[in-house]
This record gives sequence, C-alpha cells and structure tokens, in this order.
Amino acid sequence: MSLFDLTGRVALITGGNGGIGLGMAHGLAAAGATIAIAGRNPDKSAKAAEELQKLGVRVATIDVDVADVQSVQDMVQKTLDRFERIDILVANAGINNRMPPQDYKPEEWSEVIDINLSGPFYCAQAVYPAMKKQGGGKIITIGSMASIFGLPFAAAYASTKGGIVQLTRVLATAWAKDNIQANAILPGWIDTDLTRNARKQIGGLHERVVDRTPAGRWGDPADFAGTAVFLASSASDFVTGTAIPVDGGYSVMGG
Repeated sequence: MSLFDLTGRVALITGGNGGIGLGMAHGLAAAGATIAIAGRNPDKSAKAAEELQKLGVRVATIDVDVADVQSVQDMVQKTLDRFERIDILVANAGINNRMPPQDYKPEEWSEVIDINLSGPFYCAQAVYPAMKKQGGGKIITIGSMASIFGLPFAAAYASTKGGIVQLTRVLATAWAKDNIQANAILPGWIDTDLTRNARKQIGGLHERVVDRTPAGRWGDPADFAGTAVFLASSASDFVTGTAIPVDGGYSVMGG
C-alpha cells in the first residue's frame, strides 16, 4: 500500500467548498479519501460535492457555523452517522477584514477571532473522542504568512493565524499519546476570493507579491493538494507540531 493512499479514510473539511479548502479536498479525494464538506453556503457546497464525486469517492455536505460549539458538535456527529469515522480534520474555514488596528469595533474583532481561532479549536475538540477511540487521526490547521509577518491592515486576522500555529503545537503535544498528529499549513498569497478583494483594496499588492515571490506568481488552490495528502497520510506519521509554508518561497525571499 502506498504511503499516500487514503482509501478507506474519512476527511472532514471546514470551508471545503471553495478556495484553498476545495483545493485540499481535491487532493484528498484523488488519493481515495471519503470527503465531508462543511460550510455555511449549501449551494456552494453542493457544487463542490459534484466536482469531487467525479473523482469516484463518496462525498457528503454539512452545514456548519464553526463559531458555534453546538453547530460544530452536530457537524461531527452527522459525519460519524454517515461515515462511521473521522480520520482527517482540515480546519480551514476562515474570514478576514482589513482596516488599521485603531479602527476595529469590538464586534469586528470578535467575529474574526471566533471563526478563525475558536472555530478550529472547537472542531479539534469535537473530533478528538472519535479519533482517540479509533486509534489515531490527522489534524490539519490553516495558518498564513500572517502567522510570521505583521500585517498593518489585518490585526485580527494576523492574531488568529499566529494563534493557530501555537494551538497546533499544543494539540500535537497533548494528543501524541493518542496517535493524533497535528500540523499547520501556512499559505502565502493565493489566488482566492479573499485575496481578489485584497487586490482591489490595496493598491499595488499584486505587483509586490509577484516581485517578492521567487516562483514569480500567485499561488493556486491546487498547490495545496499535495501538502494536504502528505499531512493526512501515513507518510507523515512522525511529523507533528509543524507549520509548513506553501508560498512559492515568499517567506524566505531576502531583501
């Protein structure tokens, strides 16, 4: 059996109906995993499911608000009811808002914290009993270049993404005894709906990103398929607590 074969494994992906989440879902499905897509937009989830079913795997869609503990618990239970196990959690759902730090209203700050940081924590908590019972599992969280750099226009987002790296390390050390590996992926500048809005709001962003990225381009959601498969598969059984940039070299580019 291939180290990267995910046949028989079940992957639950929050925010799996678009962008980076869907790119990872494609990779996991191509490796044979059963996919549960969880999101807030049923129509978008249904369209993503149609794409993934063409790869010949089982796919389910589940509505979820990751900021709501009960909604997260319901999501996990529905996945277990449908597929009987959860081998892989990809805690990908997230939002951003862009403004100088002095301009945040409390509710604008809290919304990002609740979805981007509390959400992955609730998801990890919810899948833990099932993973422990079945003898192990894989947790993949999504950080950002904002986990490393300060972004003057994204105080809440950057704070959550720095927190995600530390949360992932905590999960890795706390649950290693249960054969659960937890690792973070740190996307660079990726061509998604979120960053298309950023390019409209921040003049010259596109040119600056391309100039700094050694690969000479923005990333594509498909660029995350391989990393997701590695972190979800037996190939990474001795890899835990890491944060892997997928950024075309952006984070190591010198001045």
